[in-house]
Amino acid sequence: MAKTKPGKKDLDSYTIKGTNKVVRPGDCVLMRPSDSDKPPYVARVEKIEADHRNNVKVRVRWYYRPEESIGGRRQFHGAKELFLSDHYDVQSAHTIEGKCIVHTFKNYTKLENVGAEDYFCRFEYKAATGGFTPDRVAVYCKCEMPYNPDDLMVQCEGCKDW
Repeated sequence: MAKTKPGKKDLDSYTIKGTNKVVRPGDCVLMRPSDSDKPPYVARVEKIEADHRNNVKVRVRWYYRPEESIGGRRQFHGAKELFLSDHYDVQSAHTIEGKCIVHTFKNYTKLENVGAEDYFCRFEYKAATGGFTPDRVAVYCKCEMPYNPDDLMVQCEGCKDW
């Protein structure tokens, strides 16, 4: 973890204003966008610190929605899909609206009920270049597209393909 600058202190947690929800480093959060017509931004909290005036800031690593990436949303992207980016930022903790859970793709597909706070991530995204890791995923079906967990898939009894 990076060293704290003079006059600043690392915090173990932050309680979201108006709630009893506690955020800790490693948690995923919903952050208020400047444009109220947009959905909240999703980020992973890397560090929480307060300055000498007790202003709390969070260092975050942003998740991008497919439509925010170079190339945009594709047919196989799920409605709740996010990409973990290499884009870090420092924001006021007051912009945190709530907590959320970003599941692995495998764990997300096993959820019985997907809640409003549930998202999934199967790619890391390089914001400057638009590159993805991994750069390939398994494809299914005659359409040869990656699996979209929002679409129903049926296995063929003859060839066992999905």
